[in-house]
Amino acid sequence: MDALGSAILRVHNITVQYGSFGQTITGTANSTAQVQYQLTTQSKAQMVDLTDKSLIASGRLIVSTGAAVADYIGDFHDVSPQMWTNGYLVGVEQIFLGVDQAASDLVDQVSIILECTVEKMSPSSAMALALSQQ
Repeated sequence: MDALGSAILRVHNITVQYGSFGQTITGTANSTAQVQYQLTTQSKAQMVDLTDKSLIASGRLIVSTGAAVADYIGDFHDVSPQMWTNGYLVGVEQIFLGVDQAASDLVDQVSIILECTVEKMSPSSAMALALSQQ
């Protein structure tokens, strides 16, 4: 977005897809594996928690397997824009998707779709928002 031009992004909803390219999502027999994602306003070298001011959304897929097949598959959103009454405002020009897999064979890809609108703010408010997300 363009804080100097007063344009900000309001993220209303996020949808996450875990892809395994036609394969069934499974882990190693008798184990638990997970893949985590985060969407941030800054590039991050590791996963962050809710105290990080750059975090827009985060979540995880957990797979627990028995001897042959998955016994449990859980998809959790730790935080996401739809949990807020009016979505989540983004005032920076770039957003970043980070993925951390505890098991490299769990999924091949994490994809995210964002439902957004572009809105205008006063230049000072837009700049304050952008600075708060750095």
